[in-house]
Amino acid sequence: MKTRKLGKNGAEASVLALGSWQLADDAYWGRGGDPERTVKVALDAGITLFDTAEMYADGESEKVLGKALGRDRDRVLIATKVFSSHCAPADLRKACEASLKRLHTDRIDLFQVHWPSRDAAFSDSAAEMIRLRKEGKIRALGVSNFGPKDLDEWMEVGEADSDQIGYNLLFRAPEYEILPACARHGVGVLVYMPLLQGIMTGRWTTVEEIPVSRRRTRHFASTREGTRHGEPGCEDLLFETLRRLKTISARIGHPMADVALAWLLARPEVTSVIVGAREPDQVLRNVRSVGLELDPDTVAELDDITKPVKDKLGGNADLWVGAKESRIR
Repeated sequence: MKTRKLGKNGAEASVLALGSWQLADDAYWGRGGDPERTVKVALDAGITLFDTAEMYADGESEKVLGKALGRDRDRVLIATKVFSSHCAPADLRKACEASLKRLHTDRIDLFQVHWPSRDAAFSDSAAEMIRLRKEGKIRALGVSNFGPKDLDEWMEVGEADSDQIGYNLLFRAPEYEILPACARHGVGVLVYMPLLQGIMTGRWTTVEEIPVSRRRTRHFASTREGTRHGEPGCEDLLFETLRRLKTISARIGHPMADVALAWLLARPEVTSVIVGAREPDQVLRNVRSVGLELDPDTVAELDDITKPVKDKLGGNADLWVGAKESRIR
C-alpha cells in the first residue's frame, strides 16, 4: 500500500482509507456487514488510516471501529470529526473526550471539524484543538467541508493538516477553488464519496433503482424525495456519462469503480481516498485500484467525458445544498 504525507508535517497515511460510517449505520446502509473481519482485511491490505465521526450512527461508528481495531490500534491512524454544533471550546473538549471513550483509545490521530461552524469563532475552536494536542489527546488538526474562504480564515488563526471534501469523477467542484486553496496552504486533501455512494460501481442503471437516501445530491432533480437543493439536477447527463465511463473501463479492462478510484489517486493534490465498506470483499475490490496507474491519455479522456457534469454543477462544493445556501464557502 502506498502512503502520502498528511499536509506539510503530518504523518504518513495510506492512499486508501477505510470509512467507518458503513460499519455501523444499518438505518442508512442496510442491515448486515461484518465490521471486525472488514477492519482486519483492511489492516492486512496495508490500510493505515481509518475515518469516522461522532455523528455517524450517533457515535456507534466510533464504538464499532474501536472494538474492531482492538490490539491493532497502534498500527493505524484514527481520524474522527466533531460536528459544527460542538465547536465552542467547552463543547469541543467534551466531544473529543466522548470520542476517545467510544474509540477505546487515549488519543485521536486526526481530529477534524466536520463542517464549518457559523456560531463558534474559528479562533476559539482552533485554540482549543491546539490545547487538546498539547495535552496529548489529539495528534493533528484537520477540517472538513471547508471551502477557500473558510480555509483562509481558519489558517489565519489556526492550523490544519487536511481538508476532507466530497470529490469524484462526477463531482469535480473542488477543482475550481478548494484544491488550489489546499495547495496554497500546504493542506492535504482527504476525499469522501469517491464512488458517489456506490453510483459509480455501475450497480444501478436508472434513478428509480438507486436507494432514496443516495439520490439526494445535486445530480438529481429537486422533485426527488429528500432533496433540498432546489436545482434541476442533471439526471440524463449523469447516466449518459456513466455509460461512457463504463465503455472506457471495459476498453482498458478494469471495473468502473477501480478506474474512478485510480483517477482520484492520480491527482497530485489528493492525500488519501476514503472508501466505505461493510464486507471484506468490498475492501479487497477497492484495494485493487492502488495498483492501477492510468496513462495520461486515459486521464485526459476521463476529464473530457466528465467535464459537462463538472460545468453543469459548477463550483459549489456542497453536494446537497444549492449555491445560495451552500454550507461550503
